[in-house]
Amino acid sequence: MTQETQSGAVLPSLPAHPSDENFLRLLGMRVRELRSRRGMTRKMVARESDVSERHLAQLELGDGNVSVVLLRRIATALHVSLADLFTAEGPDSDARRSIESILDRLPAQQLSAVVERLVQEFGASAKDRHARIALIGLRGAGKSTLGVRLAQAMKASFIELDREIAKEAGMDLSEIFSLYGQSGYRRIEQRVLERILRDYPRAVLSVGGGVVSEKQTYDRLLGSCFTVWVKANPEDYMARVMAQGDFRAMAENDEAMQDLRRILEAREPFYRKADLHLDTSDESVEQSFLKLKQALQSEIG
Repeated sequence: MTQETQSGAVLPSLPAHPSDENFLRLLGMRVRELRSRRGMTRKMVARESDVSERHLAQLELGDGNVSVVLLRRIATALHVSLADLFTAEGPDSDARRSIESILDRLPAQQLSAVVERLVQEFGASAKDRHARIALIGLRGAGKSTLGVRLAQAMKASFIELDREIAKEAGMDLSEIFSLYGQSGYRRIEQRVLERILRDYPRAVLSVGGGVVSEKQTYDRLLGSCFTVWVKANPEDYMARVMAQGDFRAMAENDEAMQDLRRILEAREPFYRKADLHLDTSDESVEQSFLKLKQALQSEIG
């Protein structure tokens, strides 16, 4: 049995072991999960990691025997550590388990006091969070349209995070991704979000759907704003983006709808952390806005 390297050289391979096949399958699933969560197509990861799209496809299918060097490149393109490819848990899992263990042992009457102390020490108060509404979700859900109307109704500033990122960098988003890659974009996104939180105590934010791919940035958003997951069914997402005259997703990827479903599936557990979920499927702007106002009135008054 032999294997072919990326350069074309043929090397002898050891016989496959059942546990090896299971390991490669789980590794492929993990790479695909991380790629989908970041909203990156296979072509994008291949380009940023300088790994052929064929090798990446084989890896995701559990058929690839990829070298550690290539795995490191893929991890860098996905903006994770090499170790993150081999585990579904983050580096803070032990700390989280310790905290959960402490909370489980506390009597119920002490939990409210713990929450209050944590807010005082690490987070914004409920009043401060409610003064900033952040709309999150995939493009095409209606975040900007609803955000503008909500800001007018609240007499607050409306801020589109992507536009602020472009201003900060002095170039449009496609140029940022081209020059700095996804990891560079996420660094700018984090810096811009911190500035907005500092400068705007009262505002409505429209935030790009990929913010959930950076845990630190997303946790900061959740802790500082009242977050609303604006969602729709995949067909509505695609139709609305194309109605705006943007056909890039269809032009660059024949399996655009399949990719969209995978991205949504990978990100959904993170979107669900939002304070409020608003489904805009098959609704007019007026219907969705009325539903949003009523839900916010019920949640925060």
